[in-house]
Amino acid sequence: MSERSLSQHTQLTRLMPLWRLAFRPLFLLGTLFSLLAMLVWGGFWHGTLLLEPLGGMIWWHQHEMLFGFVAAIAAGFLLTAVQNWTGQPSLKGWPLLGLVAVWLAGRLLLAFPQALGNLDPLLIALVDLAFLPLVAAVMARLVIRVKQWRNLIFLPVLTLLVIANVLMHAGMLHGDGELVRQGAYLAVLLISQLMIILGGRVIPFFTSLRLKRQKPQPVPMLEKLAIGSVVALVAILLLAVVGLAVPPIVTAVIALLAGLANLLRLARWEGWRTLHEPLLWGLHASYGFVALGFLMYALAAMNLLPATLAVHALTMGGMSTMILAMISRVSLGHTGRPIETLPGIGLALGLMLAATVLRALIPAIWPQVTHWMLSLSILLWCLAYATFLMLYTRPLLSARVDGKDG
Repeated sequence: MSERSLSQHTQLTRLMPLWRLAFRPLFLLGTLFSLLAMLVWGGFWHGTLLLEPLGGMIWWHQHEMLFGFVAAIAAGFLLTAVQNWTGQPSLKGWPLLGLVAVWLAGRLLLAFPQALGNLDPLLIALVDLAFLPLVAAVMARLVIRVKQWRNLIFLPVLTLLVIANVLMHAGMLHGDGELVRQGAYLAVLLISQLMIILGGRVIPFFTSLRLKRQKPQPVPMLEKLAIGSVVALVAILLLAVVGLAVPPIVTAVIALLAGLANLLRLARWEGWRTLHEPLLWGLHASYGFVALGFLMYALAAMNLLPATLAVHALTMGGMSTMILAMISRVSLGHTGRPIETLPGIGLALGLMLAATVLRALIPAIWPQVTHWMLSLSILLWCLAYATFLMLYTRPLLSARVDGKDG
C-alpha cells in the first residue's frame, strides 16, 4: 500500500470509527436491514405490497433473511474474530467499505430490480453471490498466513453457503420451487452448523468466565455426534440436490440424533445458572432452539409436522436469538465497554423467544391461528431488533471508549 493510500486509509478510520472493524458496519446495517425486511414482509402478509423484488416476495423473504441479514452478521462476526484468532489485522478502512458496498448492492438490486433499467437477473445474482466468497478469501488469507489450520473449518461451510445461494438463484431463474427450497434448507443447516461450532466454543467459555466456574471439559464422542450428525444432514440434502434421495427414515433418525446430542451438550454447560444474566441465558436458550429445531426436523422428515415450523425454530429461535445475544455482547467488548446487559436487552431477547414460540410452536399445536401468530411474531421481532438499534447504534458509530483501535 502506498504512503498516500495508507494516509487516506488511516484518515477514514480516524474520522469514521464505523470502518475500523467489520462488526461495526455489518452488525449495524444487518440488523437495520432485518427490521426493514420484516416490516415489508408484514405488509405483504396483510395484503399490502410495499415492494416488487426480484423473484417475488416469498422468494425474497426466504433469501434475504438468510443471505442478507444472517450472512451480514456472520461475516461481521467472523471477520472480527479472525483477527483475535490469528493476531493479524483484519479488514478495515476502504477495503471494508468496499466489502459492505458489495453486500449493500446485492440488497438494493434484489429489492429494486428495475431501478437501473432492465438489468439481467443473472447479473444481479452475480452481484449478490460475490459477498461470501470475498469474506472467505479474507479469512483464508489471514488463517493461512499463520498456519492456523484448525480455523479453516469455516471455509468449506462458507463455500457450501455460496452453493446454497446459487441453488436459490438458479431455482428462482428457472421457476424451480424445489431447487429454491433445497437451497434455503441447505443454508439453514449450514448456518446451524456454524452456530453449533461457534456455540460450542464461546457459550461454555462465556458462562464459566461469568460464573467463575471451571469450564466443562468436552466429551469427544458427544462433540463428534453433535457436529457430525448435522454434517450428515447437509450431505443428505446435497445428495437430494443431485437426485440421490435418501429414505426419510434415515433423515429422521439422524436429525433426532442431532437434536438429542446437542441438547445433552447444552445441558453440560449449566445454563440454569445464568438466569440472572440475559446475555448468557439468551445464548443458552437460542442453542436450545437449535436442538429443538432438529427434533422438529426429524418429525417433518416423517411428515408428522410441516417442515416450515422446524425451519423457523432453527432460524428464529436459534439463529436470530443467538445473533441478538451475541452481537449485544460483542458490540460492547469490541468497543471497549464493560460487558453488561444494557437496559432493555433482556426484554428484547424475551421478545425473540416469544416470537419463536408464536411462529414455530403454537401453529404445530393449533394450525388454525397461524395467520395471527405469524403477524404477532413479526411485531415482536421488530420490537426486539429496534431495541438493539436504539441501544447500540451510537456505540457502533463511536470510537472505542478506551482509546484503542478497533
